[in-house]
Amino acid sequence: MEKLTNQQILDAGLTDWRRLSQALFARFRTGDFATGLAFVAAVGEAAESAGHHPDVTLTYPRVDLRLVSHDVGAITSRDVDLARRVSEIARGLGVPAEPAGLAEVELALDTADVAAAGPFWAALLTGSTDAHHGDDVVDPTGQVPLLWFQDTDAHETPRQRFHLDVWVPHDVADERIAAAVTAGGRVVDDSEAPSFVVLADPEGNRACVCTVLGR
Repeated sequence: MEKLTNQQILDAGLTDWRRLSQALFARFRTGDFATGLAFVAAVGEAAESAGHHPDVTLTYPRVDLRLVSHDVGAITSRDVDLARRVSEIARGLGVPAEPAGLAEVELALDTADVAAAGPFWAALLTGSTDAHHGDDVVDPTGQVPLLWFQDTDAHETPRQRFHLDVWVPHDVADERIAAAVTAGGRVVDDSEAPSFVVLADPEGNRACVCTVLGR
């Protein structure tokens, strides 16, 4: 299957779905558990028919879904087709989408020695060094956020080495940044916008608001 570019995904017109870091995400407000269960059952039938399966999280008021072609390691036409079918199911059940509520958090660690740090963090976060892949620690169960290692020069001076990457839909990034600033934060660096904007809290701790645009 061919990997889709960000522009191809945007051109697909998936109004209910947004690409965050590596996958398509959607949130549907079901309102109650019974409706959510019916929705998930219908999505499950569609997934079985397509031979392609989303990650699904069912909670009392909502259902969250994540779509990516694991065998390719990217978003493909299979994901777009199933995303459209899931949206059709949601409309048929009267379940509205909430794309503005989507977010994905990744952990980033500055390090000058990934080979040394990687196995430690893999073992700590997942219980196995097998979760360390190149510059990432990936929990196969999805229980903990992805941790990626940002290359840096060796240094001993105390500085912030961990930061959060908060992935949000590209069309709500400005609103999210404005909310953080209103709540006492400040913009440290927006030179890479809309790809990412660096923010700091009142004590100087930094985080990045990230989107797929400009990548």
